[in-house]
Amino acid sequence: MKKKQIKRILRIVFIIASIGSLYFVPWILVKAWILPLPETVQEQLEEGIDHGFDGMIVYVDQAGKPPEFYAAGWHDRKKKIPAYPQALFKIASISKLYDAVAITKLAKSKRLSLDETLADYFPELVGRIENADKITLRMMVQHRSGIPNLTDNPDFWEDPPESRKEALEYALDLPADFEPGEDYGYSNTNYLLLSRIIEKVVGYNGFQYYKEEILTPLGLNNTFGSLREVNIDDVMSGYYVGIEKDFKYEEQGMLATAEDVGIFLRALNDGSVFKEGEQEIYSSIYVYEHTGLLVGYQSIAKYHKDIDAVVIQFNNTTNFDGYDWNLAEIVYHRIVKILKSKK
Repeated sequence: MKKKQIKRILRIVFIIASIGSLYFVPWILVKAWILPLPETVQEQLEEGIDHGFDGMIVYVDQAGKPPEFYAAGWHDRKKKIPAYPQALFKIASISKLYDAVAITKLAKSKRLSLDETLADYFPELVGRIENADKITLRMMVQHRSGIPNLTDNPDFWEDPPESRKEALEYALDLPADFEPGEDYGYSNTNYLLLSRIIEKVVGYNGFQYYKEEILTPLGLNNTFGSLREVNIDDVMSGYYVGIEKDFKYEEQGMLATAEDVGIFLRALNDGSVFKEGEQEIYSSIYVYEHTGLLVGYQSIAKYHKDIDAVVIQFNNTTNFDGYDWNLAEIVYHRIVKILKSKK
């Protein structure tokens, strides 16, 4: 058989395989990806609502331009309150960026050492968390500790904990996922423990330390540590597909406006959140962007160097067994593409 014939056959096989694979991809994702790119960010958000999200918020901070604010869909669908950009949103794991900055500042001021171990701070966890005497704070920040992720425990979702102490129980007395420092494994347990270490070091509420060292210096007045600190009506509702319940009433950690997250992310990336010598430490231990996912809340916070832009996206509809996360990423990607086309 000639080479041209072989190439032609391989090309046909590839096409057939590609077409066949589409049967395993939800068509809503295909549709969201291939639709003509809208001219504006607002049109893209409206498209996202058409795809099934209840509400969306986007904040854009592009160098040389005033900040841009966008919203579509519902802030509260039951009360028929339209989405608005200044709403508070549960930022989930984006809060790990703030945790990592706090650890960095404490390390630079010699109030803790990244090479100290979990056992140094919590000797009572020796025997309950495997390798507690070998796991360093650096490993925990970097998700290289091997400590099991507490939210991977099915019981965590069936019987949600009411405190950090209860939450930690879902990660105790389990075998390590790997030897400390030998692999990477994203684990919310790492950051639960780090937040407790921060409080142990400073001697008071960890979020108060964040306010003193991060939020107040940056003028971030719309970032909060708990639902107890806010007017619940200011919080964007959160929905899970197929369930009528509004999850905004659940205590799930930090809340902020998209603008506050955007200002923080800009300061993180340009270094203005740091004092002298701190950024070098931070760069050695953690990342400069993050996503967040809770029941009812999805968030993406990234800085795009090629267009010098911070883009924050919030959407209040989730389905962990479905494709909503992929859909949110497609919408985000298209928003960035719109911004680049105008650049």
